[in-house]
Amino acid sequence: MLERVSIHNLDDFFTERGKRPEKGVYFCRLTAYSAEIERFIRKYYDEARKTGVVIEGKIPNPDEKNLSYYEEIMGMGFQMSVSFFNDSLKKWLPRMNDRQREQVVLAMHDALDSLRGAGKTENILKNAYIKFMCWLYYKFERIVNQLGAERIPKILYEGYVSNYERMMLSILSQAGCDILLLQYEGDQGYRKVDPGSVWSEEYRADGAVMFPQGFSLKKIREDMQDEQRREALYGARPQMKNCTNAWIKGKGLDDIRESIPLRGNDPRLFYNCFCRINGVDDKLFYAEELYRFQQELKSSGRKVVIVEREIPKPAPDEIAAIKRNNYANEEQMIRGLAANIQYAANQELQRIMNQSFVNNIQKAAKEPGSNLNKLTNRAVYLLCWLKRYQARLFDHWNKTDIACFIYMGGCKTSSEALFLSFLARLPVDVLILCPNLNERCCLTDDLLYEVNHTESLMLDRFPADDSQARMGTAAYHAERELDTLMYQDSGMYRNQQYGKADVINLQTMYEEIRILWDQELKYRPGFSVVGGTVNIPVIYSKVSGVKDGQTEPYWAAIRELLTENTVLVQKAPYIENTTPNPVKAYVTEFYKNGRLQKTKIKQHPKYPYGILREEVQDVMLEKLQIILDQKRIRGIGENGTEYTVIATVLNLPKEILRLIQKFDFTKKNPKLIYVNATEQVISLEDTILVTFLNLIGFDILFFIPTGYQSIEKYFNQRVMEEHQIGEYVYDLRVPDLKNLPLNKSRQSWRNKFFKRGN
Repeated sequence: MLERVSIHNLDDFFTERGKRPEKGVYFCRLTAYSAEIERFIRKYYDEARKTGVVIEGKIPNPDEKNLSYYEEIMGMGFQMSVSFFNDSLKKWLPRMNDRQREQVVLAMHDALDSLRGAGKTENILKNAYIKFMCWLYYKFERIVNQLGAERIPKILYEGYVSNYERMMLSILSQAGCDILLLQYEGDQGYRKVDPGSVWSEEYRADGAVMFPQGFSLKKIREDMQDEQRREALYGARPQMKNCTNAWIKGKGLDDIRESIPLRGNDPRLFYNCFCRINGVDDKLFYAEELYRFQQELKSSGRKVVIVEREIPKPAPDEIAAIKRNNYANEEQMIRGLAANIQYAANQELQRIMNQSFVNNIQKAAKEPGSNLNKLTNRAVYLLCWLKRYQARLFDHWNKTDIACFIYMGGCKTSSEALFLSFLARLPVDVLILCPNLNERCCLTDDLLYEVNHTESLMLDRFPADDSQARMGTAAYHAERELDTLMYQDSGMYRNQQYGKADVINLQTMYEEIRILWDQELKYRPGFSVVGGTVNIPVIYSKVSGVKDGQTEPYWAAIRELLTENTVLVQKAPYIENTTPNPVKAYVTEFYKNGRLQKTKIKQHPKYPYGILREEVQDVMLEKLQIILDQKRIRGIGENGTEYTVIATVLNLPKEILRLIQKFDFTKKNPKLIYVNATEQVISLEDTILVTFLNLIGFDILFFIPTGYQSIEKYFNQRVMEEHQIGEYVYDLRVPDLKNLPLNKSRQSWRNKFFKRGN
């Protein structure tokens, strides 16, 4: 029989019999936890699962079927002798050789003899013998014929053993098995069956603590299965891996300028840089330095992609090109979407892309608030951007190529951040430039290296050619700094300071309209600026009836509201459905899968708004998308009304277009006054117009002396408040309000309000 020897290192368990420092087997108990112990348990579990026995819970006692079969084969005779045990075992487990059988027989005889020495009856010895024989056959048959081999069979037992289980394990230990007991609650349970630790030893590592709550072989098995499933996602692993930033000197642009061969020479690695530069070191020469930098990269033959302000969102046709299905879980989704990564010209690069995709999507899945739907959308965006930039970054790629992706302005969304983290694991230098310290990049990544400067510069376009490489004077930058101090959170605003706005429709008393009407927006209740977007409080109301039925004061009151920025409509409709519209024939090309094709619209030869400021065009198309998304006009998505909406908004009257162009979101807003004194219902086109102008930020007033439902027909919901100011009057003829003389003798509302006048 083999002796149990003390273990010095847990990895000794995996040493073959002939190479062990002491000849013998290990029978060990683990009662405390450490990361190293968990690593060992995982390895031991894998070994026992493949070539040994794993016991979770108790060793099942023989049931009636087990005992019936044993009796049928062996009978119920019993003799307390080595020869009887040997003959019985030869018949019961015929695959064992003589040497193996001898070891088990001697160990079992010793165990039963100890019971007899403790005063147990013959019947108890017989029952114990039959129990051991059944356990050998039903639980340990797979390892008893491995006894004596160089690779010692392993038994892993989770929990506290009973007395008979301890005896069975001791028999197998003496016969030539390594045994490990996992006792998560400490050692007190085992000490009840082996008070002196005669049969096994407790192993405690330095710094070990109690096992974590929930630790178990089941959890280890699930984790290992998860790891195997994740590993299957990678397919063939790439031979090369990224060496990101380990070689850099921390000099920002100079690190990226570094010649590729000088970065490192290990053929198993590609040496890339992942860097964000916040602020600027010299305002006067920053733009010029960037211009020279990109010239040097291109002259060295490196591929360069420059993105400014934002990575344009994938267009519907780009999204449609990504092959995908419905997925039940994260692994399915990753495996399915990864099939879109194709680079037939170089299998190694495709494998690098696939590995980075899997790693980054798995990391994103662990972020708070993540779910399968959101994760899928982000993965699709990543793949769309990869397809968009792949040729420009990797055309004719070889192992010595490192492209450069420059993002001017920093990440605004988690999807952009995910894409740059993905790129940073490819043979690409990723450079993020954030010269304006008031705009923060949302990207966080363990690999990212940051260079921080104290000076800030407003520069949102990369000087990609010499015409853009403008160098500001010291006085110019001093003025910009003063500008920032004056207009940052001060309540003062420079001209056209903001390019985005959201509308808040005010609920007012009718009398308040005249007070608010010609007031700058920043003085109205609800005005605010949040994150570069202005919240504009606007008037959007219908005025029904005529006060006291008196028409002359009624028209005079409307005349007083006319400002230089007011569009007056005195007769419905303002826009006829027969009005020439050169865009109308092309609108079906501009709208697909619920999204405006903004790039296609801007590039179309019939697009009429190309003369407007870029930010004005963006706002107009954004508000048009809102009308379509929220279906504010009846019939959108049902009968093709969406195309009428697009055609109408893309063919606005010149007088309105000019008001939109000069509209400053922090100052007075443009107005529309629409007077309808007839029974005529306003047209669909007019309804579209006022809906759009409301979203842009116009004040809009309908004057309906008849009180008729003449403006509500095409609205999908009630959007404006209505003021009833007097009795309904019919068959009125609207005078020429623009040329109606003001009543100078009439005291102005301002003078009335402040109690002063003539």
